[in-house]
Amino acid sequence: MQTKSNPDEIESFLTDASFIRDGHADLVVIPETIDEVSEKLARANRDRVPLTVSGAGTGTVGGRVAYGGIVLATDKLNHIKSINQGGFAVVEAGVILADLQRAVDQQGLLYPPDPTERGCFVGGNVATNASGARTFKYGPTRNYIRRLKLVLASGEVVNLRRGEVHADANSRLRIGNSIELTLPDYRMPATRKNATGYFIAPEMDAIDLFIGSEGTLGVICEVEVKLLPKPEGLLSGVVFFADEADVLALVANARKRAEARAIEFFDNESLNFLREKYPTIPSEAVGAIFFEQETTEATEETVLTEWLTLLDQHHALSDSWFATNEPDQAKLREFRHQLPVLMNEWFAHYKQRKVSTDMAVPDDAFPGLFRLYKDTLRASALRYTIFGHIGDNHVHVNILPRNDAEGAHARDLYVQFLKYAASVGGTLSAEHGVGKLKRDYLRLFYTDAQLRAMASIKKALDPNGILGRGNIFSEDLLSQIQ
Repeated sequence: MQTKSNPDEIESFLTDASFIRDGHADLVVIPETIDEVSEKLARANRDRVPLTVSGAGTGTVGGRVAYGGIVLATDKLNHIKSINQGGFAVVEAGVILADLQRAVDQQGLLYPPDPTERGCFVGGNVATNASGARTFKYGPTRNYIRRLKLVLASGEVVNLRRGEVHADANSRLRIGNSIELTLPDYRMPATRKNATGYFIAPEMDAIDLFIGSEGTLGVICEVEVKLLPKPEGLLSGVVFFADEADVLALVANARKRAEARAIEFFDNESLNFLREKYPTIPSEAVGAIFFEQETTEATEETVLTEWLTLLDQHHALSDSWFATNEPDQAKLREFRHQLPVLMNEWFAHYKQRKVSTDMAVPDDAFPGLFRLYKDTLRASALRYTIFGHIGDNHVHVNILPRNDAEGAHARDLYVQFLKYAASVGGTLSAEHGVGKLKRDYLRLFYTDAQLRAMASIKKALDPNGILGRGNIFSEDLLSQIQ
């Protein structure tokens, strides 16, 4: 097991895409086996030393930013152990998502979860229940996890296979050799996506408690994922519009008529950023969608005709872009993924903490939230972009402050947006998690009693509070739990 303690060597393990910059730790350990993870956790738990799990550093909410203690980096747990034509693969937590997707693609298979940042680790995806563009059809990471091998705070190694361990009718759930807890009964939001706090459902599968737990309940070491047959064909498009109202009308219509696997949105401000790298974006375009729909040889022409008809009905510009072969589809996906890269470059350049929404709301509440975004931001004099997963009622607003005063204004607007989302039954985080950056906003979405009930799960599985300290819960809240 590699160990680092020199400040210069450990600095890169103390940041992520949240741009929180004041993290610190005494030590970084880089285990290569589950036994080494178990040994380190047992010792940290005995000595009550905080331990923060570090993945690839692509998270946006400060989850791997430690404030003291030990950082456990999963970089060397990076083996694809097997890919089975029966529809599953076994990988370690530090496997890069893009590497897994490439490997299964070569076997004629598909791993559907596709967060924007393909350099993320699979373990980090599980820890945040990550999702992405294809979630519109396939759902989030949770839907594709068959088994987890993880290490609890005590050092105990637990192997959870979906379907084997469930909560009973009285909401009692047994984990490992000695932990028994009673699950709370707070309701999950009625949104298409959710990555806010611990998953709870009647008679739930034990594995689902750890998916989306953000490194606070155990260290994920090995994952068995579900695979699907690779689609025979794919139609992709980036379609531009001269009127934003046409974009929104098309999205509403496409939900009902098309069988797309992705529908993504770009507002005018997003297109202005992208024009720096893509000068062929039509000058009259004020909005765009990116879409993908799977095809077969028998359906390819029909699917294309349906989309062309739909786009014509909603006045799409004629110089839109389409792709039916893999090289051209890769170019369109690169276009879709370029905007988050540009946003992160902006925050890094101006040295401002990221101000980005990740809320999702129920279907009938999205038009009101979208209007609030547009009206408020247009009146704010701040730079911003609105883009993302509009098919799931989940767009990202990036507010782009250039100085501390604009940063304060941006955060005030962000709280205004959060309050609206909470009032209509939305979720604080649809895909990025809570981490440290959004922890204090949980009170807008849950009552104090519900938060204490959620924290009681953490207390039962990690009584000394060593794991992921500061993620999801404040130390003050955890101290209230007996």
